[in-house]
Amino acid sequence: MQRGVRASRRRGCEVVSAAVNSAPALDVAKSRRDFPVLERLSRGKRVAYLDTGASAQKPRQVIDAVAEFSAHSYANIHRGVYELSALATQRFEAARARVARFLGASEAREIVFVRNTTEAINLVAFAWGRANVRAGDEVLITEMEHHANIVPWQQLCLERGAALRVAPILDDGALDMEAFARLVSARTKLVAVAHASNVLGTLNPISRICELARAHGALVLVDGAQAAPRIPVDVRALGCDFYAFSGHKAYGPSGASALWGRARVLEAMPPFMTGGGMIASVAFEKTTFAPIPERFEAGTPAIAEVVGLGVALDYLDSIGLAAIDRHETELLAYGTELLRAIPGLRLIGTAREKVGVLSFVVDGVHPHDLGTILDEEGVAIRAGHHCAQPLHARFGIAASARASLGLYNDRDDLDRLAAAIRKAIALFS
Repeated sequence: MQRGVRASRRRGCEVVSAAVNSAPALDVAKSRRDFPVLERLSRGKRVAYLDTGASAQKPRQVIDAVAEFSAHSYANIHRGVYELSALATQRFEAARARVARFLGASEAREIVFVRNTTEAINLVAFAWGRANVRAGDEVLITEMEHHANIVPWQQLCLERGAALRVAPILDDGALDMEAFARLVSARTKLVAVAHASNVLGTLNPISRICELARAHGALVLVDGAQAAPRIPVDVRALGCDFYAFSGHKAYGPSGASALWGRARVLEAMPPFMTGGGMIASVAFEKTTFAPIPERFEAGTPAIAEVVGLGVALDYLDSIGLAAIDRHETELLAYGTELLRAIPGLRLIGTAREKVGVLSFVVDGVHPHDLGTILDEEGVAIRAGHHCAQPLHARFGIAASARASLGLYNDRDDLDRLAAAIRKAIALFS
C-alpha cells in the first residue's frame, strides 16, 4: 500500500491523514511487554493473538489502575456525602473528560457512558429514534454493517412504520458512494454507518457521508468500534451527530464504553432507561429528569471499569494513535501479501482504505476447522459470521476466518498465521 496515497485519500474525512506518513515507528517489542497475557503460552507455543477486532488485550497499566481503584478508592458515585464517594466521583468524571478529549468533543457532558457499542446504538434508536422517526421516514445503513448497527434500526423502522434502506458495497468491500448518494433523500432521518467494517476492514469516508446527509437534513450515527482504537478521531471535524465506541476494543476493561452526541441533540432526547441516578426529582405524580449526560445513565454504572477506560486512553496516547495506525497499516500490507500467496485462499475485503483486518475463506476448509487447527499452533483468530450475516451473504459465504491486528502484533504473528493456514490446507487435501 502506498502510504502517500492513503494519507491523501483520508484527508478531509479522517483527521489523521498526512500525519500518518510522518508518524513515529511503534516499538512493538516494548509494547508487548505491557501485556501480561502475551507472556503465557497457548498450546505450548508463544501466543499469536489476532482477535483484537473482537476484544483487545489489556495493558498492565489498565489492569493495575482498575485493581488499585477497586482496592483503595472504590465507592458509589454521585450519591455519597463522604470523602471516598467524592473522590470516586472525581475519578469517574475525570474519565468522562478524558473520553471527550479522545474524541475531540466540545464538552464532557456530551459523553454518555454505556456498556458497549451495541448499547450506545440501541440508546439512540430508542430515545432519539422513537421521538423523531415517523411512518414514511427512512433510516439508511450500509451493506457492511454488523448486527449491532442493523437490528436496532430494523426494529425501530418496524415499530414506527419507517423504511430501512441499505446502501450497497462494491466487490472489493468499499462502500458504493454513487449508490449511497442516490439513496440519501429528504425522507432520510438518520444515516447509521460503521467508521470501519469489522469484517472487511473498510474505512468509510465519514466526512463525505456526513456532507451528503446534512444536505438532506439527516443526522449521522457512526459506529466507531473498529476505528477509534486505531486512528485518531475528531467528531467535530467528521461532522457526525453521534459517535459510539467500545472500551474493551480500545484496550480498556469490558463494560465501559461511550456514546458521544451533540449537546443540543442529546438535550432534546427523552431518557433511554429510567430509575435511579437519571432523575432531577421524583414524586408519585410526576418525575423530572436530570440534564445530560446523567439522563442517560440510569443506575450504578461500571465505576472501576470507566476509570480503567480513562487509563486505557492515556495508554493509547502515550504510544500515539498515528504510530498505531502506521504500525497496523504496515502489518496489514505484509499480511495481505502473505495470504495472497496461499493457493485456494480468498481475501474478503480488499478496499484501498482499510484498517488492520484480514478476513478470508480457504477452499475445502471450513472456517471453524481452520480456527481449531490454528489454535493448535497458538494462533488465535475468529471464525464464523462475526455478527455480520447479511455481509457474508453478499459475498456468497456463510462464514469466514478473520485475523484482526492490534498494537502488540508483529510480523512473526503473521508468519505463523500463514504457516498454520498452509498446514490446515495440507491436512484437508
